[in-house]
Amino acid sequence: MKTKKIDTTPFDRHREPPKQNLLAMLYFWVYCWFLTRQGKLKISKVGMKGLKPPYLVLGTHLSFMDFCVTPLALFPRRANYVSELEGFEAYGEWAYRHIGCLGTRKFVNDLALVKNIKRVIARKGILVLYPEARYANVGTSSKLPDSMAKLVKMLDVPVVVIDMKGNYLQSPIWNLAIRKQARLETTLSLLLTKEEVSALPATAIQQKIQEALTYDEYAWQAKNRMSITYEKRAEGLELVLYQCPCCATPFRMTSTGAEIFCQDCGSGWTMTEFGQLERAKTPSEIPGSALDFTHIPDWYEWQRSRVVEEIESGAYALRMRVRIESLPNAVNFIDLGEGTLVHDRSGFSLTFVEYGESEEQTLQFPSISMTSIHTETNYRKKGQCVTLSTLDNTYFLFPLEEGFNAVKILFATEHLYERAMAKNHRSPL
Repeated sequence: MKTKKIDTTPFDRHREPPKQNLLAMLYFWVYCWFLTRQGKLKISKVGMKGLKPPYLVLGTHLSFMDFCVTPLALFPRRANYVSELEGFEAYGEWAYRHIGCLGTRKFVNDLALVKNIKRVIARKGILVLYPEARYANVGTSSKLPDSMAKLVKMLDVPVVVIDMKGNYLQSPIWNLAIRKQARLETTLSLLLTKEEVSALPATAIQQKIQEALTYDEYAWQAKNRMSITYEKRAEGLELVLYQCPCCATPFRMTSTGAEIFCQDCGSGWTMTEFGQLERAKTPSEIPGSALDFTHIPDWYEWQRSRVVEEIESGAYALRMRVRIESLPNAVNFIDLGEGTLVHDRSGFSLTFVEYGESEEQTLQFPSISMTSIHTETNYRKKGQCVTLSTLDNTYFLFPLEEGFNAVKILFATEHLYERAMAKNHRSPL
């Protein structure tokens, strides 16, 4: 039996992205149309009449369905999309390039990507970007990178936003089973004209974009009384709600059916068909923890506040053995075996042996260099992981010990970045 040859050639980030192949797009539009029928997708357009490329489209990022909704909203126009290399590896580089994707890695400063974005705009194209760079964990928006307004000012073209609703509710990242009753709605709207981009300061542009891309899927579900009766609707929720708000014990939450509960103190909640939590039982409660967690994002943000407290008190530290898979290109993942991941106030350090090398090395990722981190709750059915990237490689890190939660690491990464920025008296804009 032949062993597949490992390809370590880095992905060509500098290659000019082709325009979307028309034949490929005809097939892709039909594919997207069928995929969105179950959610009865409705598309609205505001201020788009008469708008011609070039322009920049910024989208909310809720789930995989975003990649099907966006081409339908832009139809019949074709566009280029900024995409992580995982998609290239999964579906093939040729196919991904011909549906208009520009490959990059998450949370790195990729100047080759900026150059390719400028190329798309220069040839009067449409460039689509999902600036959150990852799916929503609990159906709420993330803080956008500070560089968004700088990019807009540099491109100096109109800015369009695509506000998608229902995509997360249909298939949340922590349990991808399709909820058949979730409806999909999308609004494509002109946010900034070219004249406004030229006239407004970067801070005002950043604020407008952040506001336009702010969303809350559970609030929208409750407001519209959208009933989702999927029996296992809470299963997997403990991956993002990892800490019990009653006894404060982390990593002991579990779920079954529509219920989530703490294995340590026995507290439990039921997820209603309208996406809210009802307390089922509370045998114990720590002082000051009697918060209202009816709304799932409130619980999520409470956990963030606990991580901030840990960091500020000096208690936060992560040191863990991890299994590492690297993705240097669009061809293959490479199993690198075990390594050690450390996360503290200074940032991440990853110690491992690179493929083809014999000596151990340590990569450093300073806190001030990472606005956030990519997280997965069950990546390709291999479990939770986080990724760290250089310009020419991405390392997928799967825990080999207890006490790992990707969301907690995300909270810590984002606060440590803000902390490092403040310490260095650096303004984002």
